[in-house]
Order: sequence, then structure tokens, then C-alpha cells
Amino acid sequence: MIVVFCPRITHRIEYVTRLVMGRLLRCKWQLTDDPEVAEAHKGPKIIYGRETAGREGLHIPAHGFLSERGVHYFVPEVRRSKGLPLLFPVDPDSAKQGLDFDLFSAVFYLVSRYEEYLPHKKDIHWRFDATASFAYRNNFLDKPVVNHYALLLKEKLQELYPACAFTDPAFSFLPTYDIDVAYAYRGRGVMRSFLGAVRSVMRLEFSAFFQRFRVLAGKEKDPFDTYDRQVELYKQSGIRAVYFFLCGDYGPYDKNLPHYSGTFFSLVKRMNDYAHTGIHPSVASTKDDSLIELELSRLANILQQEICCSRQHYLMMDLPATYQRLLRNNITHDFTMGYPSQPGFRASICTPYPFYDLESESATPLTIVPFAVMDGTLRDYLQLTPGKALEVIRKLLDETVQVGGMFVSLWHNDSLSGRGDWQGWDKVYEEMYRLASLKHKDNYDPLRQAR
Repeated sequence: MIVVFCPRITHRIEYVTRLVMGRLLRCKWQLTDDPEVAEAHKGPKIIYGRETAGREGLHIPAHGFLSERGVHYFVPEVRRSKGLPLLFPVDPDSAKQGLDFDLFSAVFYLVSRYEEYLPHKKDIHWRFDATASFAYRNNFLDKPVVNHYALLLKEKLQELYPACAFTDPAFSFLPTYDIDVAYAYRGRGVMRSFLGAVRSVMRLEFSAFFQRFRVLAGKEKDPFDTYDRQVELYKQSGIRAVYFFLCGDYGPYDKNLPHYSGTFFSLVKRMNDYAHTGIHPSVASTKDDSLIELELSRLANILQQEICCSRQHYLMMDLPATYQRLLRNNITHDFTMGYPSQPGFRASICTPYPFYDLESESATPLTIVPFAVMDGTLRDYLQLTPGKALEVIRKLLDETVQVGGMFVSLWHNDSLSGRGDWQGWDKVYEEMYRLASLKHKDNYDPLRQAR
């Protein structure tokens, strides 16, 4: 048992100690503001506060950030030590029996996405821009800093209390797929198929014109139909993936098959036999709250089960409104936490964690599952070759393995076709899958309770 003493406990302090001690270090712990309880405890202790002198235990200096409420504009001070950025640092000479930075405040600032509540730079789709983030500007977007903080705390505790034992976190791999357009030609209905054929002729895309008819005649496989290979990977590895299906009405950014299409219905049912299934809220739903309820009901009716996982289409997320809307619709796990334009760790963590709403100053039942890499980021935004993309993936994978985190990938069915602009990218995915699955803990399903 590790006792964490803090003279004044706030919701933020309760949240961050539960995250660090419970979810990341997975140890038995107790948070107390009673000095007598702390003094009486003979085992490992953490003393968190502005005045830590005179108390036995590992000292963590308190900046005061966790005693505040609401948000206000400020930029945390940062200092580097052994390659690790330390937020809210103090004078190293004053940290004789503890850390030289406020680890708890640093964790909270990063995972709460505090900066996203403030005025910030947005991209063309009105999303928080990766280049505006604190992690990007300080060159640690590619490192799960929060997980490293937890390991640093573990190291310091064991130096002070050699008998203090911890359960090492186990690395896991979670492949996820966004099904924006289930098939290139199948299941679109007579009118959309006719208009698509006319558009191909007008653009002089005759190969696409003839391919459409071969696919519809059953003489050729649909180019976006890569599902057999995905199922094969699951059967080989035993790793249960997560699929996010777009069930919104047709629009400028929402172009999936109709939700009532028999072809779409059969696909959703089939993939649900091998994976978790979640909703992919449409771009239209970001402007009309009632639409997410409608889209959820469509998917639930197909599967005859509750839907509790979600990832925003186009990764369109606005904090805290998006998460508040998901909570109202009984979503328990969201997978949107990642950047479209840059790979890495948007919240500086590679472990699922609970969403803390700074607007209500409370922890919520929503679990955030951050992803590290997306196919479109590598090819479209960074314009990498398949070889260079694999180098980026390897680095992020190594970072996640090092801290025993969860490596979450985001891929699309069409990018696995290996055709056209995606030529060679199916091999990138399969190599990533091979490398990650080799290190995945056997029979470990990180979302076994989320189905």
C-alpha cells in the first residue's frame, strides 16, 4: 500500500492520483489529507504539497495548478532532463528527497487537454491543429510522456523503498478500422451507381467505368473489399479489432453506403462476429446533436445490441462538447484522441484513461482510447513513401512497447487494397501488424468489457 498525502484534496488531485497510481502503476494506494494517517503509515509514502519538508516520504512539489478551477490562459514552464520534458519544474537543488517537478500537475495538464479548451489554431476542418499543440512545439509529440512519468515515479519510490513492488504494465496492440466507404461500387443503389458511372465517363476515367460494371456483375472483387484479409489477420493473431461504421445520411463529407442497404447490413453483421463494433458519427452530426442518436440507433438495430464505442468521422472533435454529447448517448469508449496531420500521442499517453471534464470539474465514465498512427496521416499529410512510413510506425511502436502501453492504429479498408495511390501500403500495414502482434500479450482483449 502506498499512501499519498495531500493537505487539500481537490477533484483534480483525486483524478490524477487515480490515473497514475491505479491505472498506470496498478498498485494499491490511498489518498489522504489526514496527517495522522500519513504519519502512522509505515510503508511507502508520497508527500504532495507546497510544503513537504519535515515529512517522511517521496516529495512531489505542488505548483498549485491542481487546486484551481476552470481554465485560464497560461503556458507551463518546461525543462528537459535525460530526454524527458518536465512540466512545472522547480529548482533541482530544492528537491533533496523527491522530484524536481510537479508530476501530478504535468500529467493532468497533458491528459485533460487543457490547451484545447482555450482559444487555439484550427485547421481547414475546424479541428485543433497538431502544430499548435504544446507537445508539438516542444518536440515530444512522438513520446508517451505521461507513461514515462509513471515509470519515473515507480523508480523513485523503489529507490526510497526497495521493498516496494509493482506489476509491470503489459504491452498490447489494438488495430482499429474506420469504414467511411464500405465498398467502391457495391451496395450503392441504382441511382448512385448510374451517377457514378456518368461521372467516370465525364472525367474520362474509363478504367473505373468498366471496373464498376465488372464488380456489379460479380466478375471482379470490389477494390475496397479488403475484409477477408482483415479477418485472416484476426484468426492468425487472436487480436480482436474495433470497427467504426459510418451510418449517417449521404452528404458532402459522409459518403458511405445507405444504412438500409442489404450489402452494408451483411458486412456490419459479419465483421461484428470477429471484432468490437462502434459508431463513426458523421460530420453532419457535429452540427446537429440529434443526428448522433439517430445514427447510433441505426447501428444498434442492425446488430441488435447496444453500441458503446465511437470515433468521430474526420476526427472532428471539439472539447468538451463532443465528449459531453457522447456521454449523453451512453458511449463508454471514444477513440478520436489523435491528430489527422501528425502521428504521435495527442494526450501524451498510450494507455486508455477516463475523460476529465474541465467545464464541470469532474471525472466522467467515458474512457478515452488514444491512437498513435493513421494511414492518411502518413500518406496524405506527410506524403511519406511506404518505406519511410514504416520507419515512423516502428519508432512509435518501440516507444509504446518501452512503457508497456497500448499501441492503437487507425486504418481504412480502402487503404489496404494495395491499388492506385495506396500501392504498397497494404505491405506497410501487414508489417506493422506482424511487429505489434508479436509483442501483444496473449489472450488480452483491452475492450472485453466494452462490447
